[in-house]
Amino acid sequence: MIKLLIADNHPITRKGLEVLFSASSNIKIVASVDNGDAILEYIKKNPVDIILTEADLPKLNGLTVLRYLKNDYPDIKTIILSAQPEEVYAVNAIKAGAHGYIHKSENVITINEAILKVNDGGIYLSNDLTQQLAFGNRVNKGGSFYKKLSTREAEVLKLLTIGRKNKEISKELDINEKTVSTYKARLMRKLKVTNLVDLVNQAKLNESLSS
Repeated sequence: MIKLLIADNHPITRKGLEVLFSASSNIKIVASVDNGDAILEYIKKNPVDIILTEADLPKLNGLTVLRYLKNDYPDIKTIILSAQPEEVYAVNAIKAGAHGYIHKSENVITINEAILKVNDGGIYLSNDLTQQLAFGNRVNKGGSFYKKLSTREAEVLKLLTIGRKNKEISKELDINEKTVSTYKARLMRKLKVTNLVDLVNQAKLNESLSS
């Protein structure tokens, strides 16, 4: 039986997944939590095989959680289940240590297949993205831009777009504020902007191009 931990800040999503998997013969939801800190607290005391988590979590975002898991809990596999465009975030999530990425528009059969595939040691991405990666066919401007970012740059940009301040980003990513400023400057150069407002707006535009 696969022990599955769910992490999502929307109660209706957590409850829906609990109901959907309640009759499963090979997947058991052992708990559901609503923030990144709670993921780490739970796995310290309880066995988990796979974590199915949203990317945008309070306290610790999904990419930051992936970094902790990769270093401290390498046997636990993680699948990102998010409403964010796969074209934008999936590759960086895999780089950060995720074993799969599923868009929330997918059905429960797809989620079930992804969990089984990841449990067997595979990586789950949609067929479309898998083909694009295999053939190098990146026609989407937004996706192409995000592919060029390092995982850390993607983390910082994501936190900036949801309104985090330098000090908050520093604490969440466990880096100093000067380093955050350095990443911000790099992002501004890559996006060809000169201020934070334009940086956030341009990042959101790249997301919309990938939707």
